[in-house]
Amino acid sequence: MIQSFRMNALRRIPWMLAICMAAPAVASDHTPPPVQPASSFAAVEVHEKESVAIAAEPYDTKQKESIFRVDYLAHGVMPVRLIVTNNGNRPISLRDARILFQTAGGDRIQAAEVEDVLRLMSRRDREGGKVPLPGPLPPIKLKAKGSAKDIQEDFDAFEYGALVVEPHTTRAGFLFYDVSQLDHPLKGAKLHLHKLRDADGNELFYFEIPFDKYLQSKSSAMN
Repeated sequence: MIQSFRMNALRRIPWMLAICMAAPAVASDHTPPPVQPASSFAAVEVHEKESVAIAAEPYDTKQKESIFRVDYLAHGVMPVRLIVTNNGNRPISLRDARILFQTAGGDRIQAAEVEDVLRLMSRRDREGGKVPLPGPLPPIKLKAKGSAKDIQEDFDAFEYGALVVEPHTTRAGFLFYDVSQLDHPLKGAKLHLHKLRDADGNELFYFEIPFDKYLQSKSSAMN
């Protein structure tokens, strides 16, 4: 009797998985995570002489990106949280900063605007996605929804927007990158930042933050 129940439960697992995948995600309060110093993150670069630390935290799992209104990962968009800590006594400026996703092959991707994300999502929605089920059942075609309103609200609430980081202050926010053409976007990739300036207008030394540091921290946490 117990064995029969187990067999029936196992047969139902594919159906249960399909239903869970097709059902809407549990609602989130869409609140940005608490701001912590850049040095508390795995993927960080610290410039002691300039008293600046910058970290990059990819939101590369469904659980982490549940704070957003839209499933960006399903459409090939990688949200990356940028954390900038100014440990010095004078402000630094990101007004002219270039913050690029540098792939393992050396290509540099600019952060996407709302229109870029919407265009990419519209294209991928037209292509559609399918969840395979055990034969002879046909696959379920899913459409990961994302309206212009939802995307705009996410950008308004989460996008990095601090042009100035005051002394002894940390500022954080998200940038969104189109990585739809990459099979393993984080492996060997870096977040490259340049044209950050000090209070006198002098350019700081550039930052290159390897995402492999983040991947290694994930691997260590699982072991």
